[in-house]
Amino acid sequence: VSQVPRRLFQPTGGVEGTRVDKDRRPELSLGSYEILHSEKHAPAALLLAVDVSPAALRGGHVEFVTHQIHTLLSSLKQDADVRVGLLTYDSRVHLYDLSPDLSRPHMMVVTETEDLQLPVREGLLVSLRDCAESLDSVLQLLPEFGADGDDSDDVPLELPVRAGLAVLQGLKCPGKLLIFHSAALIETGNTNSSSGFFGTSKPKSIFQPSEEAVSLAKDCVSQGCGVHLFILSQQDVGGAWPGHIPYLTGGALYTYSYLQGDLDRERFGADLKQVVATDTGYKAELRVFVSKDLRVSGCYGLFVPGPSPAHVTMATLDRRTTLAVELTHTRALDETRGAAIQAVLSYSSQTGEKRSRVHTLTLRSSRHLQDTFRNYQAQTLLAFYCKKMYCSASERPLQELREELQTEVTEALACYRKHGCSSSASAGQLVLPQFLRALPVYINSLRKSEVLLPGLRSSVHQRLQQRCQVLSLDTCSTVRHFYPLLLPLTLPVARSNPQKPEGALRCSAASLEPSGLYLIHAPLTLLLWVGSQVPACTLGELFNTSCFSSLPSGEVKLPALENSLSVGVRSLLSTLTSQVPFARKLLVVKQGDTCEEALQRHLVEDKSPNGGASYADFLYHLHINSVRLLQ
Repeated sequence: VSQVPRRLFQPTGGVEGTRVDKDRRPELSLGSYEILHSEKHAPAALLLAVDVSPAALRGGHVEFVTHQIHTLLSSLKQDADVRVGLLTYDSRVHLYDLSPDLSRPHMMVVTETEDLQLPVREGLLVSLRDCAESLDSVLQLLPEFGADGDDSDDVPLELPVRAGLAVLQGLKCPGKLLIFHSAALIETGNTNSSSGFFGTSKPKSIFQPSEEAVSLAKDCVSQGCGVHLFILSQQDVGGAWPGHIPYLTGGALYTYSYLQGDLDRERFGADLKQVVATDTGYKAELRVFVSKDLRVSGCYGLFVPGPSPAHVTMATLDRRTTLAVELTHTRALDETRGAAIQAVLSYSSQTGEKRSRVHTLTLRSSRHLQDTFRNYQAQTLLAFYCKKMYCSASERPLQELREELQTEVTEALACYRKHGCSSSASAGQLVLPQFLRALPVYINSLRKSEVLLPGLRSSVHQRLQQRCQVLSLDTCSTVRHFYPLLLPLTLPVARSNPQKPEGALRCSAASLEPSGLYLIHAPLTLLLWVGSQVPACTLGELFNTSCFSSLPSGEVKLPALENSLSVGVRSLLSTLTSQVPFARKLLVVKQGDTCEEALQRHLVEDKSPNGGASYADFLYHLHINSVRLLQ
């Protein structure tokens, strides 16, 4: 007989035997709660890695980056307890001892980069309060670096990742690693990633990271190191895509193409500020438990897959991190008990607190298909299929994925026609479930997206980047990506609430009038279409020019003019930008311009430039095929 400690004994009361302490214990009374553990982990650090190769020095990127870092750290002084570290690299790694006891910072050069060993550990990560002056002095000297080492501009991107990871491992703490890279992108070691896509018979291989990238990402996950990569150079066509490690560790890839113009510089500053300011959890573990006769058959998102889809480990996560979980049942579920799902997320906070967040959900089950169709949500299904198909793109042919999407929707419509709708519906009558009426247009947009159906003008790097960016979106943002918001920019709409845009139009060329201005808003795109017959007074109020032919197209910044239209449109743009996780540039497209293809890709109800079917054609094929299934 085992002895039960007194503190674990709790009496029960009533006929049902309910514990009397139920209201005082969250796990007995709440569906969602968070547990603060007594154990304390090391607080997270902020580690900055700056490329000082000859290419970075010649291009002036080092001077720009150090100025931006100085501005960032000045704004962080109110949070002076955060630990900060700095390293620079070319073909070697330069570490900096920022100990406040030193009269000036010490630089240590590590030339053996294959098996990187830290010469010291003390002083590599110091609280901002104690090292602000030392850090500023180092940042001021970095642009004056001489290329006294290897003159080669080729710097493997894995070098700063390994160096930053070694610092965090040596000091046994998690953190964010921000890498500012300017050298040409090269790959090292054997790889089956995007660099070898020419002449291959396996188009799926372009989405597969190299074995070295996966191995390095796993090490980052174990340490809780989230990599954020800022690329300041132009990516070479057919070269290495540098985004696998950042996205697999909860970070992201930011590209700027040599920081051309003030718009790129503003976007860089906004991205840098958002990365540092985002509240982040480290060394996260997600476990999903389900009731009897259910099992977790898949989990889709940006993470390094493990042996079990019910157990996911992540280096970092934030409030925007989204995963899709697929459940399958082995036999008929008990209608009286329903299905129980519990998700337990364990992580450490910025200050090192160990927390576990628990969500428990019980869902009703039914053997009647009518009940199932009544509880469908087209938006949720789109987000699920998007994550599943985009994750499967690294293992399966894209044509097979597009066909599977069409088959799934066709079978759902056939099932509803057979079991859920009135028997009086004729074969020529299109029948859609009430809550799935938007699903065909969503799925068609997903099928013809550039990730699954590449166009002539879409590069491999653009597709890889878009795939990871869309995988990181939540449900609402995913819907907005595949069906953008199309707003006519008249004065009433500019003054309206962008949360509930009353004037939103269907995403079709038929919605555009030559005399109008239209804004297309999606998480990755902000586009302003200008009709050729827009009144000169309207052009003057918004662009400060009265001539359509002299209106610049491409990336622009609207002038700050003191009139109702200009103020309303700029306020609308600011509000919409605050709702997305990416800093975007406004792209102006004039009617009849050669760059109008950028608009056509977002008019998802029409036939796409990459050959994707229009919504009307896709819906017709769905209807015909669903009727044939029942014959």
